Amino acid sequence: MTRDLAVLRATFAELHRGPQPLLLPNAWDVASALALVADGHPAVGTTSLGIAAAAGHPDASRAVRRRTEELVTQLAELPVPVTVDLEDGFADDPAEVAELVAGLPVAGVNLEDSTGGRLTDPARHAARLTAVKEACPSVFVNARVDTFWLGRAGLAETLARAERYVAAGADGVFVPGRLTELEIDALTSALPVPVNVLASGDHTLPRLGELGVRRVSTGSLLFRASLDAAVAVARSLQDGRLAPAATSYAEVDRRSSAGITPE
Repeated sequence: MTRDLAVLRATFAELHRGPQPLLLPNAWDVASALALVADGHPAVGTTSLGIAAAAGHPDASRAVRRRTEELVTQLAELPVPVTVDLEDGFADDPAEVAELVAGLPVAGVNLEDSTGGRLTDPARHAARLTAVKEACPSVFVNARVDTFWLGRAGLAETLARAERYVAAGADGVFVPGRLTELEIDALTSALPVPVNVLASGDHTLPRLGELGVRRVSTGSLLFRASLDAAVAVARSLQDGRLAPAATSYAEVDRRSSAGITPE
């Protein structure tokens, strides 16, 4: 491996302290990651839904641990920090989750406090976070709180879980779901670590910055939008229209040939 992982980890942490929130685009394969890097994004994440759906599996079912590890290994030579969506860590045992993270060449990880659509005991999730930070202190651990995402609890429970995860060692807190400005402001005001939310049709990146958000993830949005775009192009051709402009075959092939160096 030619890149300096320690430097990339430090760089990734610093990106959460910039003048604007870090927009983190989430890739689902090598080609999408290379395209995002080519467009100038300073860091790339992965999307568990994108990886799972591309393989024909439901999300958050622990079905894509191996595929996720394989993708992260392929992305290991990217010149920017990579953070990986590990669902709930693919295991209940904190030691097993810590061992998994310790073996990944990444700058950060997302770990969510739900399994199979159900919120987990916050004490169990906190134990996972502590185990990971003890094993990998330089990895940016983003603790995802799924209360709003699952519609199972409100702001008070969200804050209680988030504060517990920060005390357990989390470097950041991710609260996906549809949040109001008041809810976002309450989270960023109460939590001493960077707060991460999803990109949405409700709030612009500059406005989220004004509310104190430090990271905005695209989540599965890019993957889902790419499906919509592919279907739209096929429909347009079927309707007798000309093919639209797109990144050239040669450029995509060049990225695939030069962008990732096999270990």
